[in-house]
Amino acid sequence: MAEFDFEDIKRRMDGAIASLKSDLAGLRTGRASPNLLDPITVDAYGSAMPINQVANISVPEPRLVTVSVWDKQMVGKVERAIRESNLGLNPVTDGTTLRIPLPELNEQRRKELVKVAHQYGEQAKVAVRHVRRDGMDLLKKLEKDGDISQDDSRQMSDRVQKMTDESVSEIDKTLSAKESEIMQV
Repeated sequence: MAEFDFEDIKRRMDGAIASLKSDLAGLRTGRASPNLLDPITVDAYGSAMPINQVANISVPEPRLVTVSVWDKQMVGKVERAIRESNLGLNPVTDGTTLRIPLPELNEQRRKELVKVAHQYGEQAKVAVRHVRRDGMDLLKKLEKDGDISQDDSRQMSDRVQKMTDESVSEIDKTLSAKESEIMQV
């Protein structure tokens, strides 16, 4: 029987789920988290760099994030990047340290965050479906070339579909948990 790597399919689907979890970790839920600033990039030294590569991010209190910028000439650029990030944050500069107080989330903002979470979830589902499509196309090619029988192709297709269904189910569970976390007052 020809080579068909189920482990590669599973690894790629798990990668989509891991990416979703990383994206969701950056969504604000009313508590401060260093991951909150992960999506922000700073125009530093001629290129866009993640904020954690130009500063140290910490959470000294439940409603406060501090950003200690390593290069004092970068403080203004980091502050501007945080303000323009659509996260609704307003940093206060204190030397090379930015203090970012997290305001209480109102219901409208919580609903907006849930919508963003669902967009992340849909992107993850699309990624899983792309992996499924790649696997199915490869199976069809192997069957057409005579490397595997029609029965083997059907069995392997069913296995790929089962992996897809499990991944989509895990994405839905992850989204549901994040939604309840965001809506919790």
